[in-house]
Amino acid sequence: MFRRIEDIGSDTVTLWIDKREFQVPAGISVAAAVLLCGFDKVRDTPVSGSPRLPYCMMGICFDCLMCIDGVPNQQACQVEVRHNMTIDYQRGAAELPQQE
Repeated sequence: MFRRIEDIGSDTVTLWIDKREFQVPAGISVAAAVLLCGFDKVRDTPVSGSPRLPYCMMGICFDCLMCIDGVPNQQACQVEVRHNMTIDYQRGAAELPQQE
């Protein structure tokens, strides 16, 4: 379903997805990187535990919520990849830190 566009440039960044190292094209979203790397889910739903993947790729559906650089509930389709970024599945509901 998804395939790489060959002429996107040669710059890459190193990511850590679920504790595994990957090289992905610079400038793409975290959601696109996860799909490009072949993952079959980005999160589990809080109620049923059903696996989810990015769906709309434009920030409307919230199916791409992930833990990015230790911060839960990040919309992976809205975050651009950065060198040495850590990305983890989000399992169920994640609590956001309280602001003081």
